[in-house]
Amino acid sequence: MLGRPEYRKALVFCGLIGIPVALIAFWFLVAVNQLEQLIWTDWPKDLGWKQAPWWWALPLLTVAGLVVGLVVARSPGRGGHVPAGGLHSGGITKRALPGVLIAALVGLPFGAVLGPEAPLIAMGGALALLFASLARAPETEASTALLGAAGAAAAVSALFGNPIVGAVLLMEVAGVGGPQLFAVMLPALLASGVGDLIFTGFVHWTGFETGSLDIGLPKPPPLDWQDVLWVLVLAPALAFLIHWAFVGGRLAARFVATRTVRKTVLCALGAAVCISLYAVATGRSPAEAALSGESTLASLAQDPHAWPVGALIAVLAFKGLAYALCLGSLRGGPVFPALFLGGAAGVLLAPLPGLGLVPAMAAGMAASVTAALQLPVSSVVLVVLLLGNVDTVALVVLAAVVSFVLVQRLPQGPDIPAFGERSADRTAH
Repeated sequence: MLGRPEYRKALVFCGLIGIPVALIAFWFLVAVNQLEQLIWTDWPKDLGWKQAPWWWALPLLTVAGLVVGLVVARSPGRGGHVPAGGLHSGGITKRALPGVLIAALVGLPFGAVLGPEAPLIAMGGALALLFASLARAPETEASTALLGAAGAAAAVSALFGNPIVGAVLLMEVAGVGGPQLFAVMLPALLASGVGDLIFTGFVHWTGFETGSLDIGLPKPPPLDWQDVLWVLVLAPALAFLIHWAFVGGRLAARFVATRTVRKTVLCALGAAVCISLYAVATGRSPAEAALSGESTLASLAQDPHAWPVGALIAVLAFKGLAYALCLGSLRGGPVFPALFLGGAAGVLLAPLPGLGLVPAMAAGMAASVTAALQLPVSSVVLVVLLLGNVDTVALVVLAAVVSFVLVQRLPQGPDIPAFGERSADRTAH
């Protein structure tokens, strides 16, 4: 395969595609990060509040639901894949790119309990196809799949800060094997590496922050048999909860399939109510229950004592409910909210005899993100990267495997409406 001239040309082209895709992904993440900071921190302080008031999410998510509902109902590609269906690497065309960007740039900063990884994958794949058409590269079914995977890998590696994570994630998302896997993954790995170099350089050059996966956990104590026993209890419990959040997301997706605009606004407003109830019940910022949870996870890991037991229980309950509603109605990725919920559960249960903070968070995040993605290898690689050490790898692997096996045995919930399907009563919009 490597001896074929057309494959070598495609490999070089995929490496070159990693440059513009990473640059665009960089500015996309900067925009999301800066908008979140502006809307949830700067504006409340400018208006005289110490933190965002309890009702802050209500108007924001109502607007987000309206915009995303209009994009889903009336734009090509429906704004991207439904998050309750997990991550997907294909199906997004060049014409769908504007809708994906609008849905993400409005929904995510306005408080959707979703992450940016799914829009990045869609954006990277669509941009790669767009650049290929501009360069007048020949379009075949094989080249389209190859370029789409490479572009998606380059974009998502910018988010995770590691080309290996991007490549492994696309390997599992693509769902191919044997020679096909090698043919897709080699360009994807090359584009991920190039994209990571460009992205890292721009972070240092501009000084902008786009979020970091380094959550700052301390070095864990040596593992013992008690850690293993607690993982066997913690992992299935979290996998069960996250899985049913996804079932709820699938139900929400069926709900918004008709009268899309109106029902998307209702689901977004329901998520806002959950976020507001969290703020009322705890007196804390509603931003902790809104958004993806990426930045909040780092503060949780570095200062877990700042979170009383009541706040941890409340954020698990209310953010979990908001997560389920957003999974089925808005647009974004399922990874970071699942990581946060798993990490919060780990902090809550860390005082149990013989457990501890690092093993509890490691097992919690591994079980949660595996239940969300049903991609055990990618989940293990991602959580190990987050932890920043190899001492808990055995627990991470055990939690991921237990979670994956359990989720496969549970009812998967209703099917999500097919991508590109239109509502039967568009006149209701």
